[in-house]
Amino acid sequence: MKMVGVSEYYLGTQVEHIAMGNPFEGAPGAHRRKRRCSHPAVRCLKLARTGTTGAMGHTKRAPSEHYRILHSVWTWNVQELSTVADPQRRNHGDQNPVKRLRVGVVYGGRSSEHEVSLASAASVIANLDRERYEPIALRVERNGQWYLAERAPTIASAAENIESARLGNAHEGRSTRQVHLVAHPSNETLLIVERSQAPGPEAHPAGQTLAKGLALDVIFPIVHGPYGEDGTLQGLLELANVPYVGAGVLASAVGMDKAVMKTLFAAHGLPVVKHQVVWRRDWRTFPDRTLSEVTKQLRFPLFVKPANLGSSVGISRAIDRETLSDAVDLASQFDRKIVIEEGVTHCREIECAVLGNQMPEASVPGEIIPSGEYYDYAAKYLDDKSTTEIPASLSADQITQVRQLAIEAFRAIDGEGMARVDFLLERDTGTLFVNEINTHPGFTTISMFAKLWEASGLSYRTMLDRLITLALERHAEKQDTLTSAPHTTEHEHATDS
Repeated sequence: MKMVGVSEYYLGTQVEHIAMGNPFEGAPGAHRRKRRCSHPAVRCLKLARTGTTGAMGHTKRAPSEHYRILHSVWTWNVQELSTVADPQRRNHGDQNPVKRLRVGVVYGGRSSEHEVSLASAASVIANLDRERYEPIALRVERNGQWYLAERAPTIASAAENIESARLGNAHEGRSTRQVHLVAHPSNETLLIVERSQAPGPEAHPAGQTLAKGLALDVIFPIVHGPYGEDGTLQGLLELANVPYVGAGVLASAVGMDKAVMKTLFAAHGLPVVKHQVVWRRDWRTFPDRTLSEVTKQLRFPLFVKPANLGSSVGISRAIDRETLSDAVDLASQFDRKIVIEEGVTHCREIECAVLGNQMPEASVPGEIIPSGEYYDYAAKYLDDKSTTEIPASLSADQITQVRQLAIEAFRAIDGEGMARVDFLLERDTGTLFVNEINTHPGFTTISMFAKLWEASGLSYRTMLDRLITLALERHAEKQDTLTSAPHTTEHEHATDS
């Protein structure tokens, strides 16, 4: 049985040493570590060792050869994993018992992108390797309550999920097992509160509440929109000190807020379209004045967007003052902050996926060919008429520019894990603009993020492995960070004085 991981660092002369020893001890600053990596999943990785093959499952290579993600991966034997944490999860029938990592897949949420999340979560759960992972489906209701799902969401398109929601039958079946994330470091990640339905010979009285803990090794959040990808959920996971997939608090918040995002991009010298921010309070109090200020600064056509929302929800195109007023009215229903952008004439919509932590990689670029004037909510999820071209028909210089700007945008927001960066390419001039970065892109097998990496040589299942590995690596690194001032001796105090 093997566990597959992918290094984000160049591996040259030390590749065999790193693979044969402790992967984390080969990282910078490892000599200072006090073995503070207490999370079970981190300990699993620390126990991993290679077999008789060379690093990455190959015979030994010349020291001059280097490897990066998408080119090769290393493998570890995981015979010792069963001795770590939660012995109840050992497979006693095997000669070499193996502990599967428990992956809590969190989906649903309180935003208007609730249904889109169901399709993404279903793909993740269906494609996690059952020999390595034990998925736990955790559904977040629209009211924000968490439940241990009676059954995982089934694979369906976002359009099917949305239609089911409209018909009122999208509910997965109400669970009696409500869960609460333990928002402090603990061996029990979740507290399950279960209410018995009926008395029986071995059952508790009907209505009685029972509570028990559930340990998770890593959480895979698939919650789109506010309260999911805007840093709020990530902050809760940080408090619980549990590894999780994707960007941290800062990058998630910045990636969600289009106004702050563009300000940060501009500060880093990235090309962004001319835009203006309108506040809902000002709009509702002084609509005429607000329209006049916008039309003085920006030229039609304009695109109006809620600052903190994804999946093109609430976005519309304005060609004059009247349609601009309608567009701002619509956007203000979804957010208190509205971003208004100048439209790029005759533009192409180019997208590029990014994967990694401190050393991110960019995929081949792809192009969205929308069925309508632009790639709105209906074009994404309902009419099924938009098409994609992967790889995009671009010159070599344009491909290089797209990939480089994607990585720069990722680093500008302090991204980690994954992101999809969207560009606008002006056909007439060839000018490229960084439009948005999405730290929590659509995640079905046919989503643009997955298809871009597939075209780059990374399968969906392998990508899931990679993301979980990145989450565990980042968590391990965080455990090496002091959370309080070190104690000083009397001699040190005397020296300072």
